[in-house]
Amino acid sequence: MKLLVLIPSYNTGSRLLADTVGHALEHWKEVCVVMDGSTDGSGLAVEAMQPAHPGLRMIQQPHNQGKGAAVLRGAEYAAAEGFTHVLTMDADGQHPPEYIPRFIAFARAHPEAALLGKPVFGPEAPLLRVRGRRISNLWAHVETLHWGIGDSLFGMRIYPVQVLLRAFRSTWFARRFDFDTEVAVRLCWHGVPMVNVDTPVRYLTAAEGGVSQFRYFRDNALLTWMHARLMIGFFLRLPLLLWRVARGGNPLKNATVE
Repeated sequence: MKLLVLIPSYNTGSRLLADTVGHALEHWKEVCVVMDGSTDGSGLAVEAMQPAHPGLRMIQQPHNQGKGAAVLRGAEYAAAEGFTHVLTMDADGQHPPEYIPRFIAFARAHPEAALLGKPVFGPEAPLLRVRGRRISNLWAHVETLHWGIGDSLFGMRIYPVQVLLRAFRSTWFARRFDFDTEVAVRLCWHGVPMVNVDTPVRYLTAAEGGVSQFRYFRDNALLTWMHARLMIGFFLRLPLLLWRVARGGNPLKNATVE
């Protein structure tokens, strides 16, 4: 297994991005940052780190295209460079870099699987965000007949590169905030084994440099449209999904990550 840590970033801020990348490099040497048309100069912080970290790469998108498009660009790069897996994590400091070895250890044991972080929220987590994601999770369970998506929106994950690219090729969508959910559902439709990894989440305050690109009404409208499309795909695939459930479903559904 050859793995690349992939960090999409859009106007995260130089301090926060450098902190996220720096901590990721403490746990894995091969890291790629996809700058999704950032205009805040944060790419300069990554460039400044490159001389000391030969495994640190940076890809510049010409303009902002969305999280999914940034991950797609990074996955295409990873495939071209011979990487078999990518570990995606957000640039905003929410995901714990110290969990990178835990994800990788299990991926080595099950290289065919997708590992999905399942958030463990602290008391500082916005209640609206915590409760709101339950709706998307419910729809994802319906659309996959409970194949094994613990959380449809959490972005710290390991994907086998080729199955990730296959999921992207199966849709014109999943290029923005809808990426995490739609790709997870499509991986289930393709029969990819899935494992959920309980992962703590940290919401940084503005004083700590916390930045969020989430826009409540815009992004929830996008998710609503996405689930409407996915339900159509679900009904078209229902016989195949029922057949897979009858054969036992996700073979790693009850697997645990120590």
